[in-house]
Amino acid sequence: MATYVLIPGFWLGAWAWRPVTAELRTRGHDVHPLSLTGMAERAHLARPGTDLETHITDVLNLIRYEELSDVVLVGHSYAGAVVIPAVADRIPESVSRLVFIDSGPLPDGMCQAEFPPPEERARIAELVRTAGHGRQLPPPDWSGPAAQVGGLPDDVLERLERLSVPQPWATATSPVHLTGAWRKLPRLHVLCSFGIEQLRAKIETEKAFQPMETGDWDYRELPSWHWPMFDRPGELAAILHEVA
Repeated sequence: MATYVLIPGFWLGAWAWRPVTAELRTRGHDVHPLSLTGMAERAHLARPGTDLETHITDVLNLIRYEELSDVVLVGHSYAGAVVIPAVADRIPESVSRLVFIDSGPLPDGMCQAEFPPPEERARIAELVRTAGHGRQLPPPDWSGPAAQVGGLPDDVLERLERLSVPQPWATATSPVHLTGAWRKLPRLHVLCSFGIEQLRAKIETEKAFQPMETGDWDYRELPSWHWPMFDRPGELAAILHEVA
């Protein structure tokens, strides 16, 4: 049996992991999906000051007060980029492995808002200013990404539109601070929206991907869209089970 902590990316909560959680528990594992502050059932707690440090503290407190050890710490998208490496950096003795779902750790001092190309950053900043009242990033029109993937279960789009909530923007503009302790932990990257060859090219040319150049890491390819927990939850759970 292994212990998993599952952290979702932008706009989502623990509910996004429901099929993966169920499958892992069926296999006998201890699974803790987490809704970060301001998200899902904790949406009412969102404040202008809800930032990356808030979300790091959410995970640290879960591990502390549930008295978890040897945690397989799983982060999707934003959570993989900045949340789980920061948590592991502070309590490496409590983490057995990091798993990045279609994501990877950003360099020390970088924030999530710096990840997209400049033109996309400008579009997002304007969206935050206008539709997000200067402090939130509204969820996307999910029909766009959904149209790019075949075989999406009928209820997925409806659930995404109904349950996703605006992302507190300070979580994206807070830089991550890392000492490098997280690098000593084994890590797995589950590649979904791009494969290993594309990743290698990005490592050579883009600053955001450079932390993936070295260290003890492995990968699995799970061709999908950016949210494999919705269209391929059984296969994603099998990969997580395998690393245990």
